[in-house]
Amino acid sequence: MRSELRAKISVIAAVTIFGLTYGLSAPLIAITLANRGYSEAFIGINAGMHALGVLLIAPALPWLCRTFSTRQLMFTALLAAAGLLMMFPWLPVASWFVLRLLLGVATEVILVVTETWLNQVSVEQHRAKNLAMYTAMLSLGFALGPMILSLMGSGSDAFMLGGVVALLAALAMLQSRTGAMSSEHEVKRSLAAWVKLIPLALAATVLNAALECAGMNLLPLYAMNLGWSESEATSLIAILLVGAIVLQLPVGWLADRFDRQRLVVMLAALSTLGALVWPLALQHIWLARALLFIWGGVFVGIYTVIITLIGQRFRGAEL
Repeated sequence: MRSELRAKISVIAAVTIFGLTYGLSAPLIAITLANRGYSEAFIGINAGMHALGVLLIAPALPWLCRTFSTRQLMFTALLAAAGLLMMFPWLPVASWFVLRLLLGVATEVILVVTETWLNQVSVEQHRAKNLAMYTAMLSLGFALGPMILSLMGSGSDAFMLGGVVALLAALAMLQSRTGAMSSEHEVKRSLAAWVKLIPLALAATVLNAALECAGMNLLPLYAMNLGWSESEATSLIAILLVGAIVLQLPVGWLADRFDRQRLVVMLAALSTLGALVWPLALQHIWLARALLFIWGGVFVGIYTVIITLIGQRFRGAEL
């Protein structure tokens, strides 16, 4: 029991540190390209390479999870992320598309492996609480990244710092004792059963990608176009993610006690309403900060509840 607790702590610590790396690098790449005069369309296409990397590695993830331990996969992916981030300042922008694709591969391995392992070892009555803690700590890392960026600026040193932090996360993973994913509890499902379950997994993926692209890559640029300074614009991401941190444990508490599907619908309705108010709120700095704090918690809460539902319905390599 104590070894499992230590493993959970190591995995969540590594993911938190990695979140800092990603929270730093996503807006850093976008702002660096914008400062060099590249268009928003160019920046958006570059950000899309991350999603392409996710799609390319996804089919191999079940085999990887069965064959290698969580520690091995995490350590390798974090080392790769560290090396890739350190390459950005030294390579031409044309090569950044390849680097971004490979970062997408590494990021997907890290997130899927940790979410799957934590879901698998969580008992049902504490599943949402465990995953809420995971999401909150990941969001904490995401929030610290933009805060650091707003203090140190978008120079090459920021890329190097991101790489060093990823290396620290890899070292944290060396303290864990996590094995390969178990497949002994898998069940055979009919095609109809899979059709019902697949939209749930897709919803989680779409939500994650939406926050990644809209929040981490484009929100600072949109705010800067409205006249915000670079430091003020990047601080918006931090505020959004602080909301995600603070509100995840209440969301997890609700998800362990009430109908999870109804909770998702309620959170989605609140998120939609909040998103519609974004353009108006960004005209007023304090209104924008208050809205993004609440919206970040509610929106990320949808993801927390959905991955809890996935863990409730899927087993073993199905995850």
